[in-house]
Amino acid sequence: MRGCKNRGKAHGQDHRSQVRTLALRAVPLAAVALLALGAASLPTVAADRTAATAGAQAGSRFLALGIGKSVVIDLPRDIKDVLVADPKIANAVVRSAQRAYIIGAAVGQTNIVFFDGDGQQIAGYDIAVTRDLNGIRGALRQVLPNADIRVEGIGEGVMLSGTAATAAEAQQAQDIAVRLVGDDKKVVNSIAIRGRDQVMLKVTVAEVQRDIIKQLGIDLSARLNYGTAVVNFNNTNPFTAHGQPLVSGNSLAGSFGDVLNNNVTATLRAMENAGVIRTLAEPSLTAISGETANFLAGGEFPIPGVPDCSTIPCKQTIQFKPFGVALSFTPVVLGEGRISLRVKTEVSELTSEGSVVINNVSIPAIKTRRTETTLEVPSGGSMAMAGLIQEQTKQAINGLPGAAQVPILGTLFRSRDYVNRNSELMVLVTPYVVRAVAQKDLSRPDDGFTDAPDPQSDLLGTINRIYGVPGRARAARSYHGKVGFITD
Repeated sequence: MRGCKNRGKAHGQDHRSQVRTLALRAVPLAAVALLALGAASLPTVAADRTAATAGAQAGSRFLALGIGKSVVIDLPRDIKDVLVADPKIANAVVRSAQRAYIIGAAVGQTNIVFFDGDGQQIAGYDIAVTRDLNGIRGALRQVLPNADIRVEGIGEGVMLSGTAATAAEAQQAQDIAVRLVGDDKKVVNSIAIRGRDQVMLKVTVAEVQRDIIKQLGIDLSARLNYGTAVVNFNNTNPFTAHGQPLVSGNSLAGSFGDVLNNNVTATLRAMENAGVIRTLAEPSLTAISGETANFLAGGEFPIPGVPDCSTIPCKQTIQFKPFGVALSFTPVVLGEGRISLRVKTEVSELTSEGSVVINNVSIPAIKTRRTETTLEVPSGGSMAMAGLIQEQTKQAINGLPGAAQVPILGTLFRSRDYVNRNSELMVLVTPYVVRAVAQKDLSRPDDGFTDAPDPQSDLLGTINRIYGVPGRARAARSYHGKVGFITD
């Protein structure tokens, strides 16, 4: 009897510990009756139930639920007990002897084990409660029906996997998931792009500058003697519109009078300058859809930097500033032959206008034309990304106050400076969706280039042989019309 009492006491303590870990949800009268019938056998099967609980993890099945979602579980035998590890994450509700409902309550993981009247485990489930992903899946199927995108829950976040046709579809899927989740930091985009497209961008930068400068001025100098008085007169008119005369020295000088040591010298400075500058650049770049490509054709010039005084004496540092034709673009293939481009183009050159002198070192300025935009064009289509027509006119008259305003004679005391500048800039972009080709289908500029032999160079003045690769067939040409050079 003492052993029985001890065993009963042990069973009683085990039963109380089981109650602390058991979460028996609301059940109807039928389930209550089943539980009441098996209450008497509870102390006798406690040891068996402990053994069954220890082996519950081995036969458990994984079950994923969304928050606020439920699943119906049909069991082969009548339910006696339900063990819920964490009721705050998932709940088990028994509605009949062999049917239960599992409801997801909060994000997390737990397990639920069902026991029969003999304390044997009927079934075990490892529950993973995540966000409700069905709404995201339905939205992706509706918006991107051709994409194979999988949605999985990771804690409170969402992971997108699978494949998409273009980078634009992958980005659109991520935007939809972020909008439904409400936080972009909880969305992981692991979508792979099927057969990523390559885009070649051809940019044409054409610019024409026309400058016309006219300068006309008369400088007077005189020496007049009146008895013991000597009067010296000197009038030199500057050219301020252009900043300097076109030519140095005198263009035409003449002396008038030489009576009683009186001398008057007049210098005529007249010059006209007309020039034209034509700039043409056609850089081409190829990049994978979604990636960025950069191009620079030019150079770098040194400029003095901040002196380095970490050592004594201080050392002058040199920095290099790039100039030339720079191109940067990021293509995204949208599908159906359309391409979205973010393009940055810059054409810069060194100029003496705006230059500065530091420590007797002349630092040139940079004349820059820069464009940056985002556009969408079809493959093979061209678009004028930037066009600029600029006209600048400067006029300046310098002279002796009072005398310069005298009609006709005032011309002797003044100078006129006239500057007219016209420039027209055009930037054209043409993207192509390209594929790799065989090496034999490509040609280089030096194909067939060889130096001429000495007799041919000495006697005929030829420095290289004729271009061309022997045996290479020329491509068929379908163009008919006037061809040749354009002579201005």
